[in-house]
Amino acid sequence: MIRSFNGKTPRIADTAFVSEFSYVIGDVEIGEGSGVWPGAVIRGDFGSIRIGKNSHIEDNAVLHAWKSLIIGDNVTVGHSAVVHCLRIGNNVLVGNNATVLDDTEIGDFCIIGANSMVRAAQKIPDRSFVVGIPAKIKAEFSSDEIENIHREMVDKYYQPTSEKGPDPSLSELAKQYKAQGL
Repeated sequence: MIRSFNGKTPRIADTAFVSEFSYVIGDVEIGEGSGVWPGAVIRGDFGSIRIGKNSHIEDNAVLHAWKSLIIGDNVTVGHSAVVHCLRIGNNVLVGNNATVLDDTEIGDFCIIGANSMVRAAQKIPDRSFVVGIPAKIKAEFSSDEIENIHREMVDKYYQPTSEKGPDPSLSELAKQYKAQGL
């Protein structure tokens, strides 16, 4: 469901997939090749929400913010995650059931572990692996690790189906859902 609120209508790229069973309202922008999956809620009522290209907001995730929220390119917000922060950089994975609280900023090439709770106003630097309640930085990824993680994310989430196996990437799956009107 896509709805206007207080004169602001979501702007969705032609190549993005938004499930009819998601709720997208107000000052929201969704970039090229991105996907919003069933049950996801993106509420741009207090502040604007900008989602970059090739980013996926998975089932039952909630995006909302008191101020503006910017989500970069190639980001996956996992199932049932709650994102209520200022910024999530590029090439970030927010794990299933993770919570990212007010005024937090997540750098590029980060992984926020499943079930983690990132406290309000934290600044998570680039290349961080963050886990726990409250979440703590457990490691900094090296350049080689970043390259491997990025390659795995691109293969899993963004590349079309190939000889690697029958499973489509998340972006390819989004194209299939969109083509079938789901």
